[in-house]
Formats: sequence, C-alpha cells, structure tokens
Amino acid sequence: MAMAYSIEQHLHKVGVDYSLLHHPHTHSSLHTAHIAHLPAREVVKAVLCHDRDNYLLCVIPASHRIVFHWLNRMMNGQYQLASEDELESVFLDCEMGAVPALGQVYGFHVIWDDCLQETDDIYLESGDHEHLIHLNHGAFMQLMGLQEHMTISCPEEEYSDHLRM
Repeated sequence: MAMAYSIEQHLHKVGVDYSLLHHPHTHSSLHTAHIAHLPAREVVKAVLCHDRDNYLLCVIPASHRIVFHWLNRMMNGQYQLASEDELESVFLDCEMGAVPALGQVYGFHVIWDDCLQETDDIYLESGDHEHLIHLNHGAFMQLMGLQEHMTISCPEEEYSDHLRM
C-alpha cells in the first residue's frame, strides 16, 4: 500500500515536502525505529484515546509512553486507550495498528508532545507497516499547524516514576 490514500491527499493538498522510507514489516513504532536504524525519539506514534464519546489522537515519540494523569489533568477528562475495534472502524484506509499521526485528516482533535519541538527529523506511520513518512522539522510543524501541544508523555524508562506522582 505504501501510504493511506487520505494521508497522501492531505500531504499533497498542504504541499509539504516529504519522502517515504521503506523498512521491513514491523508491528510497533519502537521496533520500526530499531529496524530502520532511526533514533526512537524521531519516530512518532499516534495513540487514539477517548473520554466517552470524545476522541483525541496523541502524537508522541516511539520511545515514550503517555502519562494519562497528565493528559487528563490538562484536558479535564478521563481519557483512556481506544480499543482495536475502534481503531479499525475509523482508520479504514490503513492497516490495523498503522495509525498515522495526522488525526486531523480523520476528523480527530490532535495533541502532540512538546518534546517533538526539538526534533529535526520526524518519521510517522504512512498507514501500513512497511513505510514511514519522513518530514523535516518545518514540514512537521506546518502539518501540526493549529493542533495543540503540551507535555503528555515521558521516556519509557521513566514511566513508572511518573505513575507514583
């Protein structure tokens, strides 16, 4: 497939420069970073969350995990992970689990983690498990445009420390 049709259309409409990077089939963003020889902080993952009927797509580095009590405090909600069935019913032009970080294309409110402001190169899922969309910092910022950003995640190795706070 290479890229979800709606993502490809959006990238062309916005007019940002990007390239596609092919890699062997993977099932997680962290594994993708490893197999593609990329720093995990440059590969982003999109995590769909919900608070009853309100959906939110969180964009964080592959090396991080969402700290839900931070997210819930900032968003004044009770967000939790969406189920695989919910993902499958929404991202119709994507392979299961290959969620692109451009939730606005699918009508979702997007929040991206502040730590991505410091990243020169960003790689995001294209909608399949064998290609990444490579963007420079400016192109990523252009795509995120009016989307909210805040600190919603922490590195995997620090995650358990933040659960006790």
